Amino acid sequence: MSTLHDTAVRGFASDNYSGVHPEILAAIGAANDGHQIAYGEDAYTARLQEVFAQHFGEGVQAFPVFNGTGANVTGLQSMLPRWGAVVAAYTAHINVDEGGAPERVAGIKILNVPTDDGKLTPELIDREAWGWGDEHRAQPLVVSITQSTELGTLYTPDEIRAIADHAHGLGMRVHLDGARISNAAAALDLPLRAFTRDVGVDVLSFGGTKNGALGAEAVVVLEPAASEGLIFLRKLNMQLSSKMRFVSAQLIALLEGDLYLRNARHSNAMAARLRAEVEAGIADGSIRGVAFTQPTQSNGVFATLPDGVADALRESFRFYDWDAARNEVRWMCSFDTHADDVDAFVAELSRLTTA
Repeated sequence: MSTLHDTAVRGFASDNYSGVHPEILAAIGAANDGHQIAYGEDAYTARLQEVFAQHFGEGVQAFPVFNGTGANVTGLQSMLPRWGAVVAAYTAHINVDEGGAPERVAGIKILNVPTDDGKLTPELIDREAWGWGDEHRAQPLVVSITQSTELGTLYTPDEIRAIADHAHGLGMRVHLDGARISNAAAALDLPLRAFTRDVGVDVLSFGGTKNGALGAEAVVVLEPAASEGLIFLRKLNMQLSSKMRFVSAQLIALLEGDLYLRNARHSNAMAARLRAEVEAGIADGSIRGVAFTQPTQSNGVFATLPDGVADALRESFRFYDWDAARNEVRWMCSFDTHADDVDAFVAELSRLTTA
């Protein structure tokens, strides 16, 4: 098959737009020869358990799945009874970007809380953490946080510990959506377990697809008592891969060495470069009418643009509106974003805002 797309076209819409890292493609190829037992009884999925234990500690269990929504739905479903509810930020992916899958597929009520920076606090959790024993109210039994958040912000380990201590004190469990967990590890310069297992997270979704994988995520159980039935729920939710060795091989390639960090550090650095160049343009007047709405702490930049600029800029570089009503946009960088991509983007933004 010939290449069907223009490989020179670059964008800032999503880290899902990127290709697959060559080391991950090589890992898939290395796993390809011969036969292996299907449905996870293969050498690669067994090795993956060891790799996750190296990062999160002994006794953890990893369940490879196809995508992030599947990881969140399956993981949360394993943490809750039928009458359970999840407290999450209003901006959480499980609340606004999963097509209602947690509610429709998992049967979970989401109790969402408004937050300006995408982060929960014990005080915000308390807005919805009440009503236990009331048969008329879905029972709040899990808190779900995202690291890094949908707004590109980061929780510190102390902030997560405060949430976990508070939730556990209320009899609730803690779930972490880690679609961009590697970006958080790179930005915080901390081991993965330092802001997850060590501070009280019970179950997490580990994301690989946004960080150079072809399509690989995992539900990782850090506290066995917090989850049950995952071996059955993964199949019920159509997330059980028959040729699981190829999903596991991708995650091994990311985590066995430092590829997860190398990729995330690069995408974070490109976002920092993008922000710095725009800030410099604002300062010297070569970029006008642009303002930032969130700190740039991982690989996303959030900004507001003058009327009409977003659509004009999208003629050259694709990206998404975040809040169209106030001209807020999101620019995402990937492991394969180049410095030249950033420079060209900023040059076009400058041209459009000063024309």
